[in-house]
Amino acid sequence: MPICFGAAALFTVHSISLPKELEFYDNQFSGLAVSSSKLFLLSESRLQDRAEAKLYTLKLADLDRKLLDTAYVLPYQKLPLNQLPALRTKMLTTGQQYEGLEAILIDGNDIYFSVETATPSTNCYLLKGSLTASAVVMDTTFLTPLAKPLTADGQHIYNAGFEAMAQAKKQLVAFFEFNSFPGQNYAYALSKRPAPALGSPPTLPFAPLPFRITDMTPTGSNHFTAINYFFKGGGGDAVYRTPASDTTNTKLITDRNGFESYCRLVDVVFKDNRFTWQLLWELPEQYWGYNWEGIAAYNNGYFIINDKYTPSRPYRTTLLYIQATR
Repeated sequence: MPICFGAAALFTVHSISLPKELEFYDNQFSGLAVSSSKLFLLSESRLQDRAEAKLYTLKLADLDRKLLDTAYVLPYQKLPLNQLPALRTKMLTTGQQYEGLEAILIDGNDIYFSVETATPSTNCYLLKGSLTASAVVMDTTFLTPLAKPLTADGQHIYNAGFEAMAQAKKQLVAFFEFNSFPGQNYAYALSKRPAPALGSPPTLPFAPLPFRITDMTPTGSNHFTAINYFFKGGGGDAVYRTPASDTTNTKLITDRNGFESYCRLVDVVFKDNRFTWQLLWELPEQYWGYNWEGIAAYNNGYFIINDKYTPSRPYRTTLLYIQATR
């Protein structure tokens, strides 16, 4: 069923405790998807850190029960991502440094992943696999390069990749994490077939959006909900700060002590072959310090998940269900 929330939507937040294996912070979950009556949890699969190539699934029926009975222990399944190391090797041979998987999109038995690479790398990647009952079998012939947008002076954006994907009118679309630099506000329209190593995919205009897009989920009728997140950190992360002249957005990410983390959901609309957005809902301030990286629409709300970072240690995976109340 399509989800259609107006700008005045209100939500309540339900915390879902996870089994120890899933709660472990170094899963570093980076995406969520709902398919085949299951919630899929994508691990970054940081192979360079000797992490497993994997994702997990939870049955939606079990999650429904969990929301009613918080003591219920969720059953889960782990699916290895077979042949992902071989694809990483292919990237390395072209000088591109794999860092992890960032977005997931499921289309029947086909499953797509976006790969983030180290900041100096010129390309990120789109990968494809086949979903089976016990694993995902990666297609080692499918390795589509996604050129990273550059700043006006030709530099790469620090620690940024394609963290969200969607299907819009049967097109597979990849959204760059940072969409706020002048003149380069677009998403890539991608082929579901292997693409040549040279050439850039077609682009679709996307209205400038401050801060980061960390994941996106379809909600029906060419609408999508995206996580729009700002991390207060300095150093390289300072690139995501809005200029002081942008007083409207700067007020959202500062207080009397300086910058603060901030998170909201935005409604993204595809119309006339372009994307626009509007505010849907700000998360309660107590949740701004979590690095939310995954979202999946379900029933009258959303599941969202963090990668590992929380306001205080020890870090842990946090899964929430955000339920609409109007």
